[in-house]
Parts: sequence; structure tokens; C-alpha cells
Amino acid sequence: MSLDKATVARIATLARIEVPEDQQERLAGELSQIMQWIEQLGEVDTAGVEPMRSVMKLPQRWRDDVVSDGKREAQILANAPRAHDGYFVVPKVVE
Repeated sequence: MSLDKATVARIATLARIEVPEDQQERLAGELSQIMQWIEQLGEVDTAGVEPMRSVMKLPQRWRDDVVSDGKREAQILANAPRAHDGYFVVPKVVE
């Protein structure tokens, strides 16, 4: 896959980043090389390869998945512009 300056400019607009026009050609070449590398990885036969959780065989330390407020409600709500009864007050966005 080969990218051109127009595609780089479009990507920059969508990502809301500024890429000066004099750098777009160079960036297009770099991104094209990255896309070629990704396509090359797609050619690798991974059938029968088990997904990895880690690159090293280390035992996983599991903990109970418990919902907790962290006992820091006052500290968290102190950052809010407005709070009421332990909740953030936000502007209404749907009429």
C-alpha cells in the first residue's frame, strides 16, 4: 500500500494534528514502509500458534475482581466543578 501527500493530509486532519506541507511527502514514504511491513506480517502462517499473554513464563498473580469506590469520594469530588449527593453534576446534553 502506497500513501500520497493527500492521504497524509487527510489522516492528519482526522487525527487533529498539524503536519507541515513540506514534511508530508517524507511522512507518506515512512507510513508506506510501515504499511508494507504490516502487510508482510500478514503473510506469516500463524495457524496453530497459541496467543501469548507474556513473553516470559511468569506466574500470574490473580486477585478478586471487586468493585470499590477506593474510599476517596471526597478527594475525587473535590476536582468537580459541581457535585451533588456524591455525584458529578454535568450540563444536560440531550433535550
